[in-house]
Amino acid sequence: MADDKEKKSPSFGKIMLAAGIGTLIVMILIGIFKLLILFGIISAASDKTAVVPNDSFLKIDLTKAVNERSGNDISTLMNDGSDYGFVDILRSIAKASSDDHIKGIYLYMGSSYPYSWGKSEELRQALKAFQSSEKPVLAYADGYSQGGYFVASIADSIYLNPSGMVEFRGIGAETMFFRQLLDKLAVKMTLVRPKSNSFKSAGETYTMDHMSDANRQQIREYIFSIWEYAVAQIGESRDISPERLNEMADNLSGCLPEDAVTNGLVDRLCFENSIRTSMETNFGSKGVVEMSEYIKSVKTIPLEKDQIAVIYADGDVVDGTGMGTAVYSDKITKALNDAAADEKIKAIVLRVNSPGGQVTASEIMTNAVMRAKEKKPVVVSMGDVAASAGYEISCNANFIVAEPTTVTGSIGVFATLPEIGGTLKKYLGITTDTVNTNANSTGLSALRPLSPRVLELMQRNVEEFYTVFVDRVAKGRGLSNTFVDSIARGRVLTGRDALKLGLVDALGGLEDAIGIAADSAGISTYSVVDYPAKGNFINELMSQTKQSPGTIKAYAADGSQTANAYPTAPCEGDGIWMSGKRMVETLNRICDTKGLQARVEFFIIEN
Repeated sequence: MADDKEKKSPSFGKIMLAAGIGTLIVMILIGIFKLLILFGIISAASDKTAVVPNDSFLKIDLTKAVNERSGNDISTLMNDGSDYGFVDILRSIAKASSDDHIKGIYLYMGSSYPYSWGKSEELRQALKAFQSSEKPVLAYADGYSQGGYFVASIADSIYLNPSGMVEFRGIGAETMFFRQLLDKLAVKMTLVRPKSNSFKSAGETYTMDHMSDANRQQIREYIFSIWEYAVAQIGESRDISPERLNEMADNLSGCLPEDAVTNGLVDRLCFENSIRTSMETNFGSKGVVEMSEYIKSVKTIPLEKDQIAVIYADGDVVDGTGMGTAVYSDKITKALNDAAADEKIKAIVLRVNSPGGQVTASEIMTNAVMRAKEKKPVVVSMGDVAASAGYEISCNANFIVAEPTTVTGSIGVFATLPEIGGTLKKYLGITTDTVNTNANSTGLSALRPLSPRVLELMQRNVEEFYTVFVDRVAKGRGLSNTFVDSIARGRVLTGRDALKLGLVDALGGLEDAIGIAADSAGISTYSVVDYPAKGNFINELMSQTKQSPGTIKAYAADGSQTANAYPTAPCEGDGIWMSGKRMVETLNRICDTKGLQARVEFFIIEN
């Protein structure tokens, strides 16, 4: 009888299997249910058209970073729910100037301001153009960073929390070095770069414990260039001489609330609710409309016969395709090819906001730019940064527009080759042995010292790629190879300095580049069409499971994840504006990144 009961009783394994299957089914059903809800939310949001009340102030919240343009649905969800991009802010400011519903613009900066100098300058110029409509711009912050104050200084009235500060102190650059850490971890790092590339200093963060003379020189040059420009603009807006502003920065005499008012940096100390009262009392405003709602109020305008394509290359340069903020070579190449082939597209504007990335991806897109240029004008608009690979894909356009504070140049290359065999042996007791068919079969292994032959090969590799890079720039900019080499060598420049050297053609923002493209194409009435086209939600979601192996995650300046970047294939790029997470990423990349790179990594502490 007992045996019969045992035969009839299900085993523990069967019970667990059944429970697991049941749980899996429930999870799948819940996932489908969530997707249905999500589709419903997205559909409802896309169909909703907001109505802007009369006599409203357009509130622009500048406390969170946004990408160059709004993403697809899933990218929007991954980006903290931000449903608009920087270009939407610029276009909304332009629209608000002629919108009878809008009384003025209210800049809200809270206690944080995440934008770098390039975007800050473009935003400031858009606000300056808005003021020509004779509508006011008001700015409020619980505390102004220097970048935030640079933008706010254009405002008609600047308000500050009574307990807040204006961090007006000048720009400082601080580089982090990992040599002593690597020594403690028994990691040996070899830096290989062209003999002339003394300014290509990113690899020095692994091999030195202080700035090299060349790196100190270039950092000094471009932060002084940015600061000189910022002080001039602030001084013009606030009617304060540059000498007086620099004196305030040296003595920190404009930082505390009362001092900021006394010295003319701020107009009034108050809490935010007082701003709303001021809007009503002084301007007859009946409230504020948020940026996200204002964008929804914009009616779809029928496309003109003639169009200008704006192609957004935003993020690290990587091979292939994918989702998230990155310059995927396949996506950008397809966008360039499609725009070049479309008869309605009369000119192309390539918006580049990239610190660089993979050499192979950069070369593919550079070639695509040259092919597109054969069919119609190609104008580049540089954002915060267009350096290294970001500059390479730009240099063969018909015309290049950069902001005065854009970080660009960095024409150079290097490779860092880690050896971690000592680390494994010292801390984990792991040793290795090899069997080789040839003398250098394991010559690039990170587990053993590099042979002289491998070092010779890598030196030749960086020298040859640098020659290719210089040649690309020389042909694209109509300069001699000798001259390009003399101003390159990994040197980082601002847009102002790049203009003097012939690496860019004019200073300005995206709208300036679009105007130049229209003039080049000989058209006066046109529509602007954004590329690449936003991906289908399901297709983008499925592509998440198809990311190529051998990559690690990259983070934006605000610490948010941007893409699966820094591949183990040869790459070049400039990691500008590092955050805490980027610090960890740098350590991770020491052993995960191989091959050619062109990267500038440091901290800028002005914001």
